[in-house]
Amino acid sequence: MIGLHTIGDVTDVPQLTLQRLLGARAGRTLHERAHGRDIQVVDPTPASMSISAEHRFPRDELDPAEHRRALLALIDDLGARLRTSGHIAQGLTCTTRYADRSATRRSRTLPEATQHTLLLARAVYAVYESLGLQRARVRGITLLADALLPEAKATRQLTLDSNDDRPFAIEAVADRALARFGHGVLYPASLAIAAGTRSARAQDRGRAGARWS
Repeated sequence: MIGLHTIGDVTDVPQLTLQRLLGARAGRTLHERAHGRDIQVVDPTPASMSISAEHRFPRDELDPAEHRRALLALIDDLGARLRTSGHIAQGLTCTTRYADRSATRRSRTLPEATQHTLLLARAVYAVYESLGLQRARVRGITLLADALLPEAKATRQLTLDSNDDRPFAIEAVADRALARFGHGVLYPASLAIAAGTRSARAQDRGRAGARWS
């Protein structure tokens, strides 16, 4: 309508003319862009990301203790992956799937963005308790850590209790061991107990089967 079809056409038009035709702000912006100038600040932070971990029980699980062990294993994995990738999570989502193929999803925004397993576990356990799964037959659990930020943006509430730093110091040692020797070298004691118990039960079933064969 005004005879401007290419960037070259726009560069030949004075800024005041563009402002008179398009309005002050639009005309000024178009003039600047046509001449290769952009004063907008570029945010180098990548778009919000997420990471997830899933546990499927070998059979529909009624025992809340097994549910919590699965949650701990998932959080242990997510925490390690967050620290390895240099991210912190601002939120967690827990999706629980049941024997009847239904599912429950609960999300929680963390009090402060973190990558520490202990803090993530506290939030996940609170979400789990809110579900009230006293006798639910759980088939699988998926955890999602979302709204990730670079770890450089992490903040932490200061306390006067020196014991607060001990779990994080142990976690740092464990991360160095995992980086050197691989995943599965170190893990929470309750997961080792659970694995040992399952192994013993499997061996007992095998011996019983041998006797009856």
